[in-house]
Amino acid sequence: MKIFGIVLVVAGIIMLLMSGISFTTEEKVIDAGPIEVNADKERRIEWPAYAGGIVLVAGAILIGVGAKKK
Repeated sequence: MKIFGIVLVVAGIIMLLMSGISFTTEEKVIDAGPIEVNADKERRIEWPAYAGGIVLVAGAILIGVGAKKK
């Protein structure tokens, strides 16, 4: 449980520092027999700033609970 808490803390810090991630996908625009036209489309996944804080606090709680069990 302690390791999962540490992972959550690190993920929460990253989520607080970055508001989202972006990546590029390739999509077929035209597929007419031997002719193919592809286009790159940029996509973005965003999350609210408070989500990183919630994940960070949850990780800290798990670390605290894991330390009390010993």
